[in-house]
Parts: sequence; C-alpha cells; structure tokens
Amino acid sequence: MKTTDTVPTPTGSGMPTSKYRAFLDTNPIDLPDRTWPSKRITRAPRWMSTDLRDGNQALIEPMDPIRKRKMFDLLVSLGYKEIEIGFPAASQTDFDFVRSLIEDEAVPEDVTVSVLTQSRPEIIERTVEAMVGFPRATVHLYNATAPVFRNIVFGNDKTQTVELAEFGTREVMAQAEKRLGEETIFGFEYSPEIFVDTEQDFALEICEKVMDIWQPEDGREIILNLPATVERATPNVYADQIEFMSRNLSRREHIAISVHPHNDRGTGVASAELALLAGADRVEGCLLGQGERTGNVDLLTLGLNLFSQGIDPGVDLSDVDEIRRTVEFCTQMDTPVRAPYVGDLVYTSFSGSHQDAIKKGFAARQKLVDAAGGNEDAVVWELPYLPIDPHDVGRSYEAVVRVNSQSGKGGVAYLMSAAHNLDLPRRLQVEFSRIVQRHTDTFGGEINAANLWTIFADEYLPNSAAEGLQPWGRFELKSSQVVSLDDDSVELRAVVLDSGEPVDVAAIGTGPIDAFVSGLHDFDLDVRVLDYSEHAMSQGRDAKAAAYVEAAVDGQIVWGVGIDSSITRASYKAVISAVNRALR
Repeated sequence: MKTTDTVPTPTGSGMPTSKYRAFLDTNPIDLPDRTWPSKRITRAPRWMSTDLRDGNQALIEPMDPIRKRKMFDLLVSLGYKEIEIGFPAASQTDFDFVRSLIEDEAVPEDVTVSVLTQSRPEIIERTVEAMVGFPRATVHLYNATAPVFRNIVFGNDKTQTVELAEFGTREVMAQAEKRLGEETIFGFEYSPEIFVDTEQDFALEICEKVMDIWQPEDGREIILNLPATVERATPNVYADQIEFMSRNLSRREHIAISVHPHNDRGTGVASAELALLAGADRVEGCLLGQGERTGNVDLLTLGLNLFSQGIDPGVDLSDVDEIRRTVEFCTQMDTPVRAPYVGDLVYTSFSGSHQDAIKKGFAARQKLVDAAGGNEDAVVWELPYLPIDPHDVGRSYEAVVRVNSQSGKGGVAYLMSAAHNLDLPRRLQVEFSRIVQRHTDTFGGEINAANLWTIFADEYLPNSAAEGLQPWGRFELKSSQVVSLDDDSVELRAVVLDSGEPVDVAAIGTGPIDAFVSGLHDFDLDVRVLDYSEHAMSQGRDAKAAAYVEAAVDGQIVWGVGIDSSITRASYKAVISAVNRALR
C-alpha cells in the first residue's frame, strides 16, 4: 500500500481569471488597528424591512395591493418598527398603496414608514406628498457615488455627485417643511449608493456634506445607510469600511449607521453581523432574503442567529412556518428546503450517527428538565446538531429525525418513540433497523412515521389489525387468566389459537411469563426468554402497555413485541410474536 503526506495543489481551471481584479487591489483599506474582531454582539440592532420596496421590485410578478397589505400587516404583527413601504413616485400603483395605509389607519403610532426617492425635484415632491398624514415618516434619498457609476452610468465627477446629494437633501427638507404638519415626526436617510465600491474618503466627504445641510443634533437624527449594493468582497472588508466610517464621521452621536447588505457572494448575513461589530446601528433587509439578484440580507436569519445566542431579537419569530407561508403568498416565490431556520429540512437528520446523537441528546435533556421540576426554560439548550429548539420557532419534533437508506438504529428508534410511543430496547433497535434498511434498499426513498409503523407491525405484530396488513402468525392469544398460588407461584389458564383452532393451555410457573412459556411446550416448542422489558405507552383509562421479549425459540434468537391494555397480556403477546417470527 502506498501512502502520501501531500495533496496536489490545483494547477488551474482554464477559466478567464485575468478578466477580474481582487477587490482590495482597487479599493485598498488601511485599518491596521481595527477593533471589530474582538467585539461581541450583545443586543439586537434596529431592524428596517425593505420587503415592500427593495424586495418587491425584485419579484418576477410584483405584489398587488392585497399582497402588499398582507406583507405590511405581517411585518407589523412581528414587531418591526421601521418599514420601507415603497417608491411612491415610481408609479401610481405604489403611490396609491402608500396612501391606502394612511387612509385605512393601518400604521401604528410607534411604526416609522419610509419611502425612497432619487435626487430629482419632481420625484421628491411626489414622494413627500405621499407622506402626508403619517405619524412617523422617513424619506430615504440616494445617489450613486462609486466610480463605475460616476464614470459609466451618469458621467458625473465627484463635485457634481456631491452637488446632487446636497440638492436632494435641501429639496427633501423644503418639501417636508411645506407639506408635512406637526402631526408627522419626520426623519431623513441618505445613502451613498454602491458604498462598498466608493473611495472611502469620498464616501466620508459626501456624507459630511449632506449632514452639513441636515444639521443632525439632539432630537434630529440622520440615518446614513452604507449599502453593500453589490457584495464584492469578503465580510471582513465590509466591516473595515463600516468601522472607518463610524470612527471618522463627525456628529457620530446623532447618526444611525445603517447597513444594507446584498448576498451576491453568499455572505450577506455574515457581512451584516460583522458590520454590527464594526459600529452599525441598524440593518436593512427582507424576510427570507428577497431582493435583486441573489437577494438582500435575510432579516429572519439574522434575528434567529441572535436568538440562538440568548439575545432577544426584538421581533416575534416564534412561528416560522406562518411567516414563510405569508411571505411565499405575497412574493409568489418558494423557499429552499434548506433555507436557515425555515426550510423543510433544516431540523432534520437522515444520517444514522446524527440521529443516534440527537436521540441521546433528547434523553439527557429530559433528565435535566425533570430535575428542574419540568421547567424547560430553566435548562440551557444543548443538543447535538440542533442549534435551537424547534419548538421555539413553531416546529414539532416529529420532523427532527426522518428515515431513509442512510439512517441507523438511532433514527428508527427516535421515530418509533416520538411518533408511536414505543421505546425499543437497544438490541431490538439494531434488529429492526436492519429490517428497515432492507426495505429502503429495496424500495428506496424516505420512510415516514406511518410507513415505519406499517413495517414494524407487519414484522412484530403478526395479528395486527393495522390498515392494509394481512395477519400471518400461526399463534394468537384469545384469552388468559392467571391465579396466584400459596407457594408464590402462579397458575395460568389461557386459550391460544393455533392456525385458527382454539387450544386450551394450562401451566404453572414462577410468574405469568414463565407459566406461559411452560404452556407452549405443549406445542412441541422449546422457548426460553432471554430478556424482557415493558413500559406504559400513555396514561389514562385507555392507556396501553408495550412489552418486549428476546427469546430463543428452537435455537433461534428473535425479538417479539406485544401491545395491550394489560401489561400481562402484552407480555404473552410478545412471547407469541417471537414464536411466530421464529416459525415464519
């Protein structure tokens, strides 16, 4: 056998990498004393939902008024306090929807609505007109500041770009003064669009010029949104950019630094989290990450990431399936099955080793909960492969373990316990998992709880009345009676069906099972019980019990299972199950 201690390095793919440049080669950032790597997030940021504007404009079919209203109501019910409701100057439909919220008195007093505008007078006028009557309203002004947009799209130099931002700010203020009364608490947000590609000194300069006009002070906040309009570098680079701005902006105590990460590199969530470490106060994004191209940052993932660290996200995310259903209805977009926290499979394990670890984790946790007097919240969540308790977001435990050809005894045992209240002994788990494995190897696919029960009943409950199953066992218990004798032994009288024919069985033994096994010798069977266990399957008048018997039957070692309202009859049935399986 040959061995090697090296792995060949890639020799090249032939892809045209010479077309591209490293981000830091063209946008160098000098921040050697960065502080964000040693910081921790300890509280939730301010959340800003852009579902109704940025998310909506990215849909194949934009939301109609009914869907928009349903999305708005969802956001309010979840507790989001800042919601961007549209671009009212873009279309009559957007304008009418914005006005409908005020006409229907749909906006709570503590919710701030925001609208977007470009730096053009007629657009700003129409935008502010749409805001009349709202209790709390913010106008969000933006203009593109990055070189690729200045040079290619607009043909502006830096001076013209600054002048455009200054003009827009003055126009927003003038229109707000003219149109909005004292009943509206008015706010202002400015975005140097494509911030990540803008020279750092120029981004700082244009934000300062805008603030010189707005004049932030106590009670007069300005929101500076620093968007990763197109995600172009690793999240640590974005964090450096945010820390640079947070350090160098004047009047910092009157500024809310907002971040608006997109997900072009697949790291929008990481970019947002590192930006918070770097000084950001506010995050803009969408539920389930809707947005142009690969989407905006996912507010739901960010919130539940905080929750998983014991930090209150400030919004109610306790029913992720209802959130997902509503978002899917409004956006007409599907959710991937592995989307963090909300996908169909995110709390599911198919791997046998994972399932075994989860099963043991639940058992260990239950002991701690019992010791805490049944108080679930008093016990820190610490389970293999499950970063949060699925119950906390509205999921059941039934989907945690699902069985397919990759599953082992742990998964099978967990599903039998969770779905059918059967706690199989370990050696029976091993035996039954092999039976399930044969089934999945033959038929493929996944086995759900109902299918698993059918396989189990057909194998271990030969006289079961389970739907679709044909009874097959030679023996069946018809009736039984046991009487205690003076010498601590017991006398058993039973009727056993042998291929449908009733046979009287009488025997004496040290206990009910010993007597029943002795009675089976009348059928020329050599039966010895090697292991036995039992448990109640439920409580109450209709409770049933399960009994498990490992037996040697004519030299074969097999397991049998019995279920009955009487634990004694359940044990007889378990012995008959083992005998029938040995004779099968």
